[in-house]
Amino acid sequence: MVLSAAGQHLLRVSRPGAWGQHLLLRVSWPGAWGQHHLLRGIGSVSTTAKGFQEKEIREKLQAFPGGSIDLVKQESGIAVLTVNNPARMNAFSGSMMVELEERVSQLEEWTEGKGLIIQGAAGTFCSGSDLNAVRAISNPQDGMKMCMFMQNVLIRLLRLPLLSVALVEGSALGGGAELTTACDFRLMVPGSMIRFVHKHMGLVPGWGGAARLVRIVGSQNALKMLSGALKVDPEMGLQIGLADGVLEGSLDGSGANALLEAEQWLGCYTTGPASVIRAIKNVVVSGRELPLDVALRTERDVFGTVWGGPANLQALASKAKHK
Repeated sequence: MVLSAAGQHLLRVSRPGAWGQHLLLRVSWPGAWGQHHLLRGIGSVSTTAKGFQEKEIREKLQAFPGGSIDLVKQESGIAVLTVNNPARMNAFSGSMMVELEERVSQLEEWTEGKGLIIQGAAGTFCSGSDLNAVRAISNPQDGMKMCMFMQNVLIRLLRLPLLSVALVEGSALGGGAELTTACDFRLMVPGSMIRFVHKHMGLVPGWGGAARLVRIVGSQNALKMLSGALKVDPEMGLQIGLADGVLEGSLDGSGANALLEAEQWLGCYTTGPASVIRAIKNVVVSGRELPLDVALRTERDVFGTVWGGPANLQALASKAKHK
């Protein structure tokens, strides 16, 4: 049910120095085993193209500390990223926004990785932005800079050469709901909820959540979810294609069972060499976000990086195709 309308247009990157202008990104494939750099190249509303002063907004955000973004890379090739601020329902403080960007940078360089699970601490996912930080940067200029910072971080998260899953326990509200859309898949547990509450704050999503939501559930469902601030439970999530599965969840409220289930679910898709799993993610991202002719060239180039590689030669030797 995932829509791929984004593949019909060149990526446009707003340059805040001239707020209606856009930059069309040209993609050059790095060749050899540098697949993950393609995603950073097409994906960065980032570094050189930002046009806003990242150092300035980082300093503003870091003035509002609290919580943490914890990352554990496992030998299985699946990493677990935890939004950890349970005293505020795992809301993003300013420093947590900066930490998230740092964790994404680490994952971009993790060449052995195949999968990523994002969860919240203490049995709930994320309640969006910490209102203390929001109030302090409520002027339009700083709000726009924060918006661009988080858009950049979340699009880089979505384009990681890892299969990513949002493990939704408890509530994913506002920016937390937007965070779920920056993952390839969403798994919910009984009693959990995804809700875009932006309307009640006099806002619309600003971290890219609306654009991604349309591509996941379609424009009609997105309109209903946003304008009605609908509480999407697991049953509704499955019906509209927002949820990819419903887990049994924890029996003791610790989250351990749900995480184990999520790892097992994701493991069905990450079995195999990292080079192949990452190549699969790369061709899907290019097919979703690039014009067809560019996506076809990208697919050809990715194919060239795995053809004759160790995994391919081993499969040919074992005649694995028909197993």
